[in-house]
Amino acid sequence: MKGKVIIISAPSGAGKTSIVRHLLTTQLPLAFSVSATSRPKRDYEIDGKDYYFIPISEFKQRIENGDFLEWEEVYKDQFYGSLKCEIERIWSIGKHVLFDVDVVGALNIKKTYGDDALSIFIKPPHKETLKERLYCRGTEDEQSLEKRIAKAEYELSFENQFDCIIVNDSLATAQEEAAEKISQFINQS
Repeated sequence: MKGKVIIISAPSGAGKTSIVRHLLTTQLPLAFSVSATSRPKRDYEIDGKDYYFIPISEFKQRIENGDFLEWEEVYKDQFYGSLKCEIERIWSIGKHVLFDVDVVGALNIKKTYGDDALSIFIKPPHKETLKERLYCRGTEDEQSLEKRIAKAEYELSFENQFDCIIVNDSLATAQEEAAEKISQFINQS
């Protein structure tokens, strides 16, 4: 089966991961494409479930080998990417691929799959809400927090390049809206 591709993207703190987790609990025939990263694993993360944690040297070698559908150096020496083998794995089990990726990666995936891909941008209701969410996570030091806020402001400028925009003012409403848009997309001829 050649399935479809669903791409969820947003700035850090907009709620994309919460929406993706919800989508995976619905009756939609979706499977999560686990991204690869060269950044260190956080205590609560599981290798192969949250990310494939790959050392920088191996990550660069896999880029040279053409193993990635898309990749980006998001921060200095912090690479993120989507492995081609993940898409084939998911399609081979008869499901559609669900991506949770950064904005640039999302646009690159959309370019590759065109009409077989639905790109959804999750947007916070206000920039202040985004800053508050990032701060309340408690996972970043002050310097890291400032980098994420600056990057988030930059990423918001890409929202109009996506197929649809969902404002995450209420998580339950945003989850429902995302599920409905995806259902319509995968059920169209």
